[in-house]
Amino acid sequence: MGLVLDASVIVAAERGGKTVRSFFGMSFQRLATGDQRAVLSAIGLTELAHAIWRAQTLSQRRMREHFIQDLLIDVEVVPYTRETAMLAGRIDGEQAARGITIPSVDLLIGATALQVGYSVATANLRHFQLIPGLGVIRL
Repeated sequence: MGLVLDASVIVAAERGGKTVRSFFGMSFQRLATGDQRAVLSAIGLTELAHAIWRAQTLSQRRMREHFIQDLLIDVEVVPYTRETAMLAGRIDGEQAARGITIPSVDLLIGATALQVGYSVATANLRHFQLIPGLGVIRL
């Protein structure tokens, strides 16, 4: 069993002044579900890189970059594959036919999680709960 970390939980940890180690210790202790493997989707990494370059100051940019580099030492990045793209397209089409719109980035992260059989850990449940069959955990 595993978790795909949404960028929202990582950004919240970084903004809260946590280290990567303290983030993992606190977050996974709260889950109390045993041995969890945490990964990051390639799409989520794109969101984090975006946050680096949106920093207001050079100091903030360096801190974000350092935090993400530390994170990448311990966290595997799951690629966005052809199969994931087909799954995301199916989910998006089926939900759109029902009048449900899922923001693209969250759709792609959710599809990645489904493809690898993981849940998503997020600070923002709303969009991920629109994806049928996806386990969503609020951190």
